Amino acid sequence: MHDDEIDVDAALVARLIEAQFPEWAGLTIEPLLPWGTDNALFRLGLDRIVRLPRIDWAVGQVEKDLRWLPVIAPRLPLAIPEPIVAGRPSDTYPWVWGVYRWLEGETLPADRLGEARGTASDLAGFLSALRQIDTAAGPAAGPPNSSRGVPLGTRDEAVRAAVAELGDTVDNEAVTAIWEDALQASEWHDAPTWLHGDLLPGNLLFVDGRLRAVIDFASLCVGDPACDLMVAWTFLTARTRPELRVALDVDDDAWVRGRGWALSWALIALPYYRETNPTLASYARRTLAEVLADSMG
Repeated sequence: MHDDEIDVDAALVARLIEAQFPEWAGLTIEPLLPWGTDNALFRLGLDRIVRLPRIDWAVGQVEKDLRWLPVIAPRLPLAIPEPIVAGRPSDTYPWVWGVYRWLEGETLPADRLGEARGTASDLAGFLSALRQIDTAAGPAAGPPNSSRGVPLGTRDEAVRAAVAELGDTVDNEAVTAIWEDALQASEWHDAPTWLHGDLLPGNLLFVDGRLRAVIDFASLCVGDPACDLMVAWTFLTARTRPELRVALDVDDDAWVRGRGWALSWALIALPYYRETNPTLASYARRTLAEVLADSMG
């Protein structure tokens, strides 16, 4: 997916496990495909998963998980990843990597999101609980922790470049107008809150149609909570968005910023991943459709 990512395969994982955690040597190692944008994932035996950064900007995510996920997990109504241990860099792999507990569930592709039940209510409960957790010493939004939760204006150049690159494959006039509307919304001036930062369909796990877990906390930080409202357009629909807004008591400016986050994510992701990650590109196209339909409604 990236020009400078490193190759990771099951044989490498087996060598790392055997050298550093011999008690797990011999367990089955199966790649979990499709991979996300930053990490290679392998199921280890029946109840563990190995997560290895493939690109330099993902370095440090395992350490952040080990530091913060055990702090926030007991306060959340949904399951989140449980890191077990960090692996060390080696002669064959350059970065810290992690072993986590296996979480049951499935992600839903863009054409199956309608199968989910009660997701707006479940997401509202999750976000409400997350926002109430003490933020003392939490990683602040912005480099090096995350590009999420920062003022939307910091994304302006990247958004306009993406619109130009997409050309006539999107309605340039419409998406630019929606983006400029988001930039006009008042910025967040209250105390920052915890935010997941990447509430995309691929990071939501479902069991029998109900949301059971939220995964991939690489963008976890403390910042503007409107960033997490992007899920209203990345996953929800015109019918279910109002339920999330009412449950979280979202004001007009925050709602417009949330839509701006969804739009900016989709515009930037689509040209970058349309050839290398069809699943993510399909989520981006659906998000654009929801944002455009919402603005016209």
